[in-house]
Amino acid sequence: MNNKIETITMYRPTGKNELQLVIDSGYKKWPPRLAMQPIFYPVTNEQYAIEVNNWNVRENGIGFVTKFEVNKSFVDRYKIETVGGSNHTEWWIPAEDLEELNDNIVGLIEVIGEYTKPVK
Repeated sequence: MNNKIETITMYRPTGKNELQLVIDSGYKKWPPRLAMQPIFYPVTNEQYAIEVNNWNVRENGIGFVTKFEVNKSFVDRYKIETVGGSNHTEWWIPAEDLEELNDNIVGLIEVIGEYTKPVK
């Protein structure tokens, strides 16, 4: 009998302030969205996360790319949106669903890249 939970890998470009809140949570959850952030945008691939992260680097001199696993049963509720090139794909998760997303993270949020110069 296979009891393995099926997960989806998500990536997120993250600025230093947001990353500090993730660290404060023990790498277990994303902080609530600010009033002007009605949607949480994890992306489907590392390359796109690196490209988006260039904005954090230009704005703040540093940016991070994170990776985390989420229960597939939760992720399946959201369509993958293409917002540019074929690899520019992301999920649009409403801010009010973020706590439920956090409850569906399997394992820890990992920092897989730290950048101080834009990456092409």
